Amino acid sequence: MHLIRIALASLNNRRFTALLTVFAIALSVCLLLAVERVRSEARASFASTISGTDLIVGARSGSVNLLLYSVFRIGNATNNIRWDSFETLAKHPQVKWAIPLSLGDSHRGYRVLGTDTGYFTHYHYGRGQPLQLSEGKPFNDLFEVVLGAEVAQALHYKLGDQIVLAHGVSTVSLTQHDDKPFRVVGILARTGTPVDRTLHISLSGMEALHVDWQNGVPARGAGKVSAEQAREMHLQPKAITAVLLGLKSKIATFTVQRQVNEYRGEPLQAILPGVALQELWSLMGVAEKALFVVSLFVVLTGLIGMLTAILTSLNERRREMAILRSVGARPWHIAGLLVLEAFALALAGVALGLALLYLGIAASQGYVQAQYGLFLPLNLPSGYEWRLLGAILGAALLMGSVPAWRAYRQSLADGLSIRL
Repeated sequence: MHLIRIALASLNNRRFTALLTVFAIALSVCLLLAVERVRSEARASFASTISGTDLIVGARSGSVNLLLYSVFRIGNATNNIRWDSFETLAKHPQVKWAIPLSLGDSHRGYRVLGTDTGYFTHYHYGRGQPLQLSEGKPFNDLFEVVLGAEVAQALHYKLGDQIVLAHGVSTVSLTQHDDKPFRVVGILARTGTPVDRTLHISLSGMEALHVDWQNGVPARGAGKVSAEQAREMHLQPKAITAVLLGLKSKIATFTVQRQVNEYRGEPLQAILPGVALQELWSLMGVAEKALFVVSLFVVLTGLIGMLTAILTSLNERRREMAILRSVGARPWHIAGLLVLEAFALALAGVALGLALLYLGIAASQGYVQAQYGLFLPLNLPSGYEWRLLGAILGAALLMGSVPAWRAYRQSLADGLSIRL
């Protein structure tokens, strides 16, 4: 107890330097834990992008590529699926529901998805959460569109607005479907998934946009089809981009997957979303680990700053150490004093770092969830985080042993004969 009181009194005498050291450690600890929280929540959010879908079917390419364009709206399909193939899949005895997906158009950099109303019923994310409309209703007319939350917020759209879609997926498109505008009838609640960045129209609406196109070029003059003429036409799609399948039994998943992969009508591929998500996350693991390593080095920098502060003050305190020795303190008392000071600085830094972390989460929780779909909980540190904090305190003790060893070796005569 005497050593603890002496250590605290010594730190109080050097309070300005001690506070700076504590603050540096606190910032590094806050950064480390914040990175760890964001990493774990990003992983959980990534894994919950799609839920309740047993298989994703697309043209034969690669599982990651199929996942990227069908779920994350990144990239393009190598080929389409014929409509009769979709009908065959939908009628499979083990298939409970099938959602067709048709991609290819965009609006001011956001992807347009053609689908049916089953999408709003069967598409789930997170822990089985269904899609919900914050405003309006699902599309029911040929030229109606339902916006993702981010699209509506970023482009300041509201119900009843007219929008014009563009051909292709570029941010700036020279080919606009301006003869067939769509009306906003619904806005989805925010999900934190690519659904927020998507405009949803019906398959017949997607077909209507291209009914007068040939070889990727819009018709001119008499060959052009107006929006009113399109309403009178039979607009069943000839091909779609991908299919989401929900099965009646999880046991049949691998059987249906094999049957799709061996389908003789055209080359198809069926993937399990969970497996493909893990494969994609493993590709991103290098960046994730690099971010964690950087934060560890920041913590190490804070601890080295603490070591530097203690070592710098050691020469100034040689007379203090000698006086303590002269009144009966043993060499190990001097060493223990410096170790306790290092531990006290690190412990205060860890406590302040935790306080800064929780203040930061409380202040930014709503914004981060709304903008990035990441929910950062205000819960106690996990077992892994406690181990990280314990490792930081252990490293502080180890670093504190360096000046402690130097002080231990200083003799009483060296301290009393110091030249000023």
